[in-house]
Amino acid sequence: MKKVFAFIAMAIASMGIANAQIGVVGGVTFTGTDVNTKDLWANAQNITQYHVGVAYRVDLGILAFQPTLTYEVKGASLDQTVANIQVGGQNLQQATQDFETKTGFIELGLGVQAGVDLMMFKPFVEVSPFIGYGITGQENYNITAAGIANGTTTNEDVNAALTDVKNKLEVGFGLGGGVMVMDHIQLKVQYFMNLGKLYDEGKIDANDKLTTIKESYKDIKNYNGIKISLGLFF
Repeated sequence: MKKVFAFIAMAIASMGIANAQIGVVGGVTFTGTDVNTKDLWANAQNITQYHVGVAYRVDLGILAFQPTLTYEVKGASLDQTVANIQVGGQNLQQATQDFETKTGFIELGLGVQAGVDLMMFKPFVEVSPFIGYGITGQENYNITAAGIANGTTTNEDVNAALTDVKNKLEVGFGLGGGVMVMDHIQLKVQYFMNLGKLYDEGKIDANDKLTTIKESYKDIKNYNGIKISLGLFF
């Protein structure tokens, strides 16, 4: 344990003389969700969003630390065919649900990088745990079936309910790698995963119009995907 504390102390002390840089980062985010539902067929599709923010990079040689503060927009699109559901008091033998969700997070990540300096280029691998909080959100839900044609009131109720029960706090991790070019330009590719479920099952209203939401969406896992980032450091 003493060795661990000694290593941390040395790393902190080294930051004062290390190559420290401030940078701006941004890029595209390809997000989706893993579907773990019962009694339905689901076609999960990735949607393309974006991220932008600032970073602080401390290069200690083989190791580098890169905390970042970003605005991250993540989302998912699902097309589902579900049997024996109830919508607006109507029992439907089969219906098709089209669903899209987006969430904008203020996200704090701590990137720990390991790489080899090749003069003009420094390739690296990175692990990056993160925590964030959702400050914006959007839900689009439509249902079609024999006998009804897009119940607008039902959709509005469902959208409002889903927004209210979405889990705003996110905790997750990222794994990836990239390259520093001439100590100022960074290109990075990362796989990320938000842990936990997208919605708080305990808050979903299970009566009447929202019965199908309770049954269909309670097991949908949180966002995951790939993001590609470009950073400029000074």
